Amino acid sequence: MATSLKSLSDNKVSGIKDISGYKFGIVVSEWNEEVTEALYSGALGTLIGLGAVRENVVRMDVPGSFELSLGAQWMAQREDIDAVITLGCVIQGETRHFDFICQACAQGVTDVGLKYDKPVIFGVLTTDNQKQAMDRAGGKHGNKGDEAAATAVKMLLARA
Repeated sequence: MATSLKSLSDNKVSGIKDISGYKFGIVVSEWNEEVTEALYSGALGTLIGLGAVRENVVRMDVPGSFELSLGAQWMAQREDIDAVITLGCVIQGETRHFDFICQACAQGVTDVGLKYDKPVIFGVLTTDNQKQAMDRAGGKHGNKGDEAAATAVKMLLARA
């Protein structure tokens, strides 16, 4: 999806069943906190808006996006968690560090979902600069947190 063509907050979630019995884990990176807190607010708001119960949303903070995979695994191991959403932001710098972190994070989150056979959603921004990140964390391109929460719900309902 090209963000310039679609808002990340335009989530077509129709025919929603009652999701009040589902429990969601949200793992949030503390790095780039201004961005990740906006992503968290978007995800939480979307879950509540779709019918999730606030008490059924569990948050875990981790130091950075690299640590999202292990945080997601800890959440996914819990039998009471039905879906996990990972939220982070990696902004391109002057070194290849960006590439290594993004690749490890994406692969790790994917592996956790496959290992635990439950939705583990990649809500991590990988942007060139702070402005792009803010544009995708509630700015002109919507909120990736909204998209990640809607994806978690869609995946749960696809299996139901």
